[in-house]
Amino acid sequence: MDEATSRRAALAAAARDIFEAGLSAVDPRAAVAAALQRHGDVLVLSDPLRGEQRARYRLGDYHRLLVVGAGKAGAPMAGAVEDLLGDRLEGGLVIVKHGHTDRGAAKPTGASSCLVELVEAGHPLPDQAGLDATCRLIELLRGADAQTLLLCVISGGGSALLTAPAGEVSLDDLRRVTDALLAAGADIRAFNTVRKHLSALKGGQLARLAAPATVATLVLSDVIGDPLDAIASGPTVPDPTTFSAARDALRRAQIWDDDVALPSAVRAHLEAGLAGEVPETPGPRDPAFERCTTALVGNNRLAVAACERRAQQIGWPTLALTSTLEGEAADVGRMLGSIAREALEVGRPQRPPLCVICGGETTVSLGGDGHAVGRGGRNQELALAAALALDGLPPAICLLSAGTDGTDGPTDAAGALAFDDTLSRARACGLDAAAQLQDHDAYPFFDALGDLLRTGPTGTNVMDLQLLLIAEASPREGAPAR
Repeated sequence: MDEATSRRAALAAAARDIFEAGLSAVDPRAAVAAALQRHGDVLVLSDPLRGEQRARYRLGDYHRLLVVGAGKAGAPMAGAVEDLLGDRLEGGLVIVKHGHTDRGAAKPTGASSCLVELVEAGHPLPDQAGLDATCRLIELLRGADAQTLLLCVISGGGSALLTAPAGEVSLDDLRRVTDALLAAGADIRAFNTVRKHLSALKGGQLARLAAPATVATLVLSDVIGDPLDAIASGPTVPDPTTFSAARDALRRAQIWDDDVALPSAVRAHLEAGLAGEVPETPGPRDPAFERCTTALVGNNRLAVAACERRAQQIGWPTLALTSTLEGEAADVGRMLGSIAREALEVGRPQRPPLCVICGGETTVSLGGDGHAVGRGGRNQELALAAALALDGLPPAICLLSAGTDGTDGPTDAAGALAFDDTLSRARACGLDAAAQLQDHDAYPFFDALGDLLRTGPTGTNVMDLQLLLIAEASPREGAPAR
C-alpha cells in the first residue's frame, strides 16, 4: 500500500469510527428504553432530551394496550416497547420501510414473542403495501375506546409510510405529487404540509380517529429544529398548517399551476379545503388531543454531540458547527471545502488538525437546468461538490457525508467520502467530476473510486452527518498528526 492510499485509509477509518459513534447515540431501542419506564403497575413517559417527565399511566386503568406507528426506526422502537410491556400488550401494527425490520433485540424474539406486527412498505414514494397496511391500522384505531392505551412510535419516513389518501385522491396521485416535490428540491416542511392535507391520518388526524383512547407518542426526529408537527407529518399532534399553506408550498415548488405535475383530484381536494368544504386538520384546541402526550426521544443534536466526543477521544480537536445544516447539497459541499482551505491557509476557524462536525439535511433540486439526471443522493452530491473544492489542497483531508438511516437517495449507499486527492484519482480513471455533478450523477463517480459508504439499514434516522477531517500531515492509525 503506497503512502497516499495508506493516508486515505487511515482518515476514512477515523471518519467511520466517529460516524458510528453518532449512530450509537441515537439507537432507537435505547432511546425508547430511556423515555419509557415501568414501575410495577405504573408506566412513566419522559422526555430524556429535556430531562422532564411527561406523563404517568396506571396500567390497571386500561384493558387494552396497543402499539401503532410508522417510520424507518419503527422496528427497534416497537421492540423496546415489547421488551417493557410484553406481558400486557395485546398487539399492534407498525409500518416500516422495506428492509428495515430488524428489531435490534437484545434477547431472542421468536414469532410468539413478537407481539407487534411489522409491515414493510415503500419510501420515499408511497406504495400499495403502505396503503393496505394503513387501512389495517385505521381499523385498529377505530376499535380503540376510553380504556385503550395506544403507544405510538414515530420516526422519519413515517409520512410516506402512513398512506391514507383523503377524499378522491388516489395512491397514484400521491406518488405524482411526491415525485414533483422531490424534483423541485422541496424541503421536508413543504412535503409534510402538502401531505397532511391529502391524508386521512397525518396532521393530528390519527389522534382524532383514536379518540377517546389515551395516546402516548414517542418520536425520533428527522426534521431540523424537531417540530413535532413535521416529523412523519405529526399524526398525533396538533397541526398549525392549513390548506392555504399547502397551496403556497406547491406554488413555491412551481407545481400549483402545472396541470401535468398536479393531478386534478389533488387540486379539487385542496380547492375544496380552501373553500371550507373539507374540514381542516385538527389544531391545538381540538378535543382530540386532551388525552395525547408526546415525548421526543432522539435527534440529530445528540448524534453531533456524540461525534464530537468520539473525535476528541481519538485525538482530533473538534469544531461542531451545527445540527441544523440545510441548503442545496452542492452549495454546502463547496462551503465545507472552503472551510478546509481557510483552515489550511490562514488557520481559520482554527488551525489543523481539526475535525469539523455538522448535522442536518440538505436538498437537491433536479431538472430545469438542461442537464440529465443521473444516480445519487444528497450526501453523495455534497461530497462530490466538496471534492471539487478540495482539489489542489495539500494532504490530508477527508469529508464523510452520510444519512444516519443508511440510505442516500434511491441507492444502496448511505453517502460517500471525498479526499484531497479525489479529483486526481478521478482524472486518472477518466471521470469528469464537474460534469457528473451537473448531471446529479455522483453514485457512479464514487462507486468507480471505491469511496461510497455502505452501511445497510442502520435502524435509526436523524437526518445526515458531515465529518470534515483536516490533518497537517499523514495521520497514523486514524489519529491526526501533531
